[in-house]
Amino acid sequence: MFAAVTGLVYFLSNSLAIENYFGCFFSLPIVISSIRWNIAGGRKTMVATVMLLFILSGPVKALTYFLTHGLVGLALGSLWRMGASWRLSIFVCTMVRALGLIGYVLTSSFLIRENILAVITINIHASLSYVFTAMGLNIMPSMSLIYMIFGTVLLLNSGFFVLLLHLLYSIFLTRLGMKSSLRLPAWLDKAI
Repeated sequence: MFAAVTGLVYFLSNSLAIENYFGCFFSLPIVISSIRWNIAGGRKTMVATVMLLFILSGPVKALTYFLTHGLVGLALGSLWRMGASWRLSIFVCTMVRALGLIGYVLTSSFLIRENILAVITINIHASLSYVFTAMGLNIMPSMSLIYMIFGTVLLLNSGFFVLLLHLLYSIFLTRLGMKSSLRLPAWLDKAI
């Protein structure tokens, strides 16, 4: 049931171009399945959702869901099921999300036959050149600086998204009566 609801909501939000508003909740059914039943239940929910999206929307949307939401939900639910601390959970889920986004960019690059990573690198290089010129510096940014900025921005984006997921899902699961299966930080436990 969770897989059907997730697949349908993801399909409709993509069809109606409102994915940005519901993006935080696409991983929730996988997390609930992992916590309530076991890690295998979360994995089955993720696979069922991907298969449903494969049938409804095709392989591109199914792979997009798998890389951007499915793996994060499975990692988050698995870590919470095993009782991992928030620091470990946020770190691991940030890495999973960042790798999923890189996979999404590489898949999109392959499908449209354009190297999106090269376009990102060129845009960062041009932006840094403009910033350095505006500051009166006559230097060219190195490729290592460009890759460092890209990696930092990617990890910050993924980290803040995962932190938001942790906060939202903790509040939501507490309201569902699943607080005993969560290991909340002391400050959040007091606030809830």
